[in-house]
Amino acid sequence: MSASRGCVVLSHGLESGPQATKVGALAAVAEALGWRTLRPDYRDLDAQGLAAATSPRLARLRAAIPAHESCVLVGSSFGAFISGLVSRELLVRGLFLLATPPLIPGHAQAFAMREGVPVCLVHGWRDTLCPVEAIFNVARTYRAELLLLDDDHRLGAHVDAIAAHFARFLARIAA
Repeated sequence: MSASRGCVVLSHGLESGPQATKVGALAAVAEALGWRTLRPDYRDLDAQGLAAATSPRLARLRAAIPAHESCVLVGSSFGAFISGLVSRELLVRGLFLLATPPLIPGHAQAFAMREGVPVCLVHGWRDTLCPVEAIFNVARTYRAELLLLDDDHRLGAHVDAIAAHFARFLARIAA
């Protein structure tokens, strides 16, 4: 196999893990396209609760991103929130974020991400944890691509469609 196209760092959501269905499917897509993948495990931090886990998750994600390699950040829910915030501090090639919360209760900073970075936001119309109206504002603010699916917060009914969209996103990033 030829040299890696770069690194894809996939951050799972709360009550999930690095081997979760969506994270695993997206990692498989990236690897098949020649990207190296990393999947930090935040489960030990998540046991502290959302607010207490936010800063340690941010630190763990920062530490996981190789300084010498071009990276795309992928996150689901809580993982999307921290991926966006970390992109403001470290240069990344792209963001692919699923079921992104606009804020984490108890954390001072609302969701934000680096401007000018290619972004795809994936969200479910029936997401009751992170209502779709909030993601419209994020997409508008950052002029981000937005894929809306007839699904709930977990997006479990559309894993294959999300994986196919991710493959197209990575192809654009790599071009």
